[in-house]
Amino acid sequence: MNRYQELLDLIQTFQKDFEKFYVKGNKSAGTRVRKHMAALKRKAQEIRNEIQEIKKKEKGEGGPEPGPVA
Repeated sequence: MNRYQELLDLIQTFQKDFEKFYVKGNKSAGTRVRKHMAALKRKAQEIRNEIQEIKKKEKGEGGPEPGPVA
């Protein structure tokens, strides 16, 4: 659950800029929101890659996967 908490913490840091842009119309905050969203995208991709690596390791330890049934 550590990765989940990392995501929550990251999103919490965005709150002020989201409010400044969407509520107050601050255009500079909009630029920061876009940067935050790019950081979120990078974090999501990092987690996706980690999940794939874990799945590959587990698949390798469990023996061969059954092939397709004809």
